[in-house]
Amino acid sequence: MKHLVLIFVLLAAPVWALDPSEMLSDPALEARARVIDHEMRCVVCQSETVASSNANWAMDARRTIRELVAEGKTDAEVRDFFVARYGEFVLMNPPIRGSTWALWLAGPVMLLMAGVVSLIYLRGRARATSPQEIALSPDEEDRLREILKD
Repeated sequence: MKHLVLIFVLLAAPVWALDPSEMLSDPALEARARVIDHEMRCVVCQSETVASSNANWAMDARRTIRELVAEGKTDAEVRDFFVARYGEFVLMNPPIRGSTWALWLAGPVMLLMAGVVSLIYLRGRARATSPQEIALSPDEEDRLREILKD
C-alpha cells in the first residue's frame, strides 16, 4: 500500500508547477503574485495558466511576476508589462473591447445558432408525414395484393 501511495505522489508531482524557490518571503506579496499567475496564459502551452504550466517560459514568467511585485509594481502594471511584450493573448481573460468583441461573442452566437438549427430541424421532423399516413392508390393496392398472394 505504501508503494502505491508513493507512486501516486510521484505521478502527481508535475502538477505542482510552482517551485518553492520561486516563492516570495512576504505572504501578502506571494498571494498577489499567485493571483496574477492565474490571470496570465502560458504562451508555450496556450491553454494553461502560468501558475499551472511547467514550461520554461512559464517558470520565467512566474519569476518575473514575483520580481515586479517585489519591486512594488501594481497588479495592473505587471499585466501591462506582459501585454506590452506578448499582446493581449497572454491574458486568460482579455478585456472586452474593439478587437476582442468577436472572440467574446463567438461562443454565445454559435450556441444560439446551434439551438435555432436544432429547433428548426426538430419541428420539421415532427411535421413530416410518417409512412403510415400515406394512403396507397388503388393500383398500388392491387399490386400489393398480387405480391402477397405469391
